[in-house]
Amino acid sequence: MMNIHQKPEVSTDMKMIPIENYKVKCMSMGFLVDKDAPIVWRGPMVMSALQKMLREVDWGGLDILVVDMPPGTGDAQLTMSQKLQLSGALIVSTPQDVALIDARRGVRMFSKVQVPILGLIENMSCFKCPHCGEPSFIFGVGGARKTAAEMGLQLVGEIPIEVDIRKSCDQGIPIVVSAPDSLVSKAYHDVAQNVVTRLEELAKE
Repeated sequence: MMNIHQKPEVSTDMKMIPIENYKVKCMSMGFLVDKDAPIVWRGPMVMSALQKMLREVDWGGLDILVVDMPPGTGDAQLTMSQKLQLSGALIVSTPQDVALIDARRGVRMFSKVQVPILGLIENMSCFKCPHCGEPSFIFGVGGARKTAAEMGLQLVGEIPIEVDIRKSCDQGIPIVVSAPDSLVSKAYHDVAQNVVTRLEELAKE
């Protein structure tokens, strides 16, 4: 999605150097294995990989470090909350009820380990027809908004399903770069700004 295909270099102090594109530093276990190689790991191996990403990467100066976690409330999320002083957790869910069950569990888990919840993002909020622009609510309407209100959380943003997002991802060009003036790019920018604003609010508490 970021048009990165090379493996990371290693610094003189034996730390991996993040690969940068579009002014974003990236690191992934996918960079370290062959393209089509499966990653079938048990819990301890996942924990070891997570430690590598956090402790053995020369991140340098960062504005924000974003860690994309798998769904659920397992060892990876718990280890992350225990090993790092997290500024907050951002919960992403589609609007459908089944997905929101996991979202609620994620909120409760991070709250239990005293990680602030930045809010909820509703992904795939609707499908906009590329021909007429008519929205179709494939996964339901406003599920994340309703859940956020019920749990006293902020709805950080709503991201629709669009063909152009898929095309941009396949081409390795973020849509905020390929189509910066599009409505979906504005939705991404709004999410980013809302996250920054929420972090600033938490820093003052």
